[in-house]
Amino acid sequence: MSNDLAIQVEDALRLVIDPELGHDIVSLGLIYDIAIVDGAVCITMTATTPGCPAIGFLKDAVTLGVSGVPDVESVAVIVTFEPRWTPDRMDLAARTALGFAAVN
Repeated sequence: MSNDLAIQVEDALRLVIDPELGHDIVSLGLIYDIAIVDGAVCITMTATTPGCPAIGFLKDAVTLGVSGVPDVESVAVIVTFEPRWTPDRMDLAARTALGFAAVN
């Protein structure tokens, strides 16, 4: 996997904003894995809850955003709820902004 391509994919994911929380999905810890093989990108992600009404929107936004990255040939998005998302997956800035700063 090209490190430059991985950085570009992550940058594209940072443009996807969770409509309920107002922060990007990387900062929220919703991205579990990014695998890239010969331009084929597979992203494993989650949502804050299994019944999240925004999961379809998020999945489509991830596909669209990553598809626009040069050298990306295809995008697959896998949604999982294992392990279950918790606020400790967020980066410090998102935790602080959303009032979870005390979570370690």
